[in-house]
Amino acid sequence: MKIALTLYTLREFVQKPQDMAKTFKKVKEIGYNAVQLSALGPIDKKELKRMLDDAGLYVCATHVSFQTLTDELRKTVEEHHILSCPHMAIASIPVEMRNEEGYHRFALECNRISRDLRAEGLKLSYHNHAFELARFGERTGLDIIYQESQPEYLFAEIDTYWIQYGGGDPTWWIRKMKNRIKIIHFKDMGIIDNMPTMFEVGEGNLNWQEIIEACKYSGVEWIIVEQDICKRDPFVSVEISFKNLRAMGLQAY
Repeated sequence: MKIALTLYTLREFVQKPQDMAKTFKKVKEIGYNAVQLSALGPIDKKELKRMLDDAGLYVCATHVSFQTLTDELRKTVEEHHILSCPHMAIASIPVEMRNEEGYHRFALECNRISRDLRAEGLKLSYHNHAFELARFGERTGLDIIYQESQPEYLFAEIDTYWIQYGGGDPTWWIRKMKNRIKIIHFKDMGIIDNMPTMFEVGEGNLNWQEIIEACKYSGVEWIIVEQDICKRDPFVSVEISFKNLRAMGLQAY
């Protein structure tokens, strides 16, 4: 397993090409060798690839919207080939589909899209938040997504914080997705003023030893650091997470 960083954490620093170039170099200096592209401003993908290569960063994954995949699948495939990126993850199910009937439709559509992507050598995953753990009878929305899509086509990008926030067990979900989870978001949870709060990996209360063992068991390839909200300079936060993961025995790419 290798460490990467999602650029969503540094989203305010990747809105313009000149800022992207500076950010990529800072990320590399911290020690990351791979990134997941998310929340970047507009830029030609060939120019983006050049910047990433100059900084020495590999794109292990991206976040894409469901609408982008339904409306611009061919363009999205071509962009991933330009970036030499093997994984893409749907960032979230559309708001209007966050109901029982919507989860059924979403699973079917993801199955179709992911089959087409597989033919192009690309793997599609789904990134969860907490709302997918709402129950519909005996099943949660997340159960419906994975039970009604094919394991060889649609993969999971489990987010440890949001599973915990939704009352789930991150370790249980990671193990449940054995051979179906190649990328994962590592995000810690702690408490401030009696409220669940995002922390740097290793600075909160999640059981990282068990989580890492579950990742090894289930075949995770990329551990991707994410922190939606940072209580300090985001560059300091991502460095703390990186150092803590290295201290846990994990390797940079």
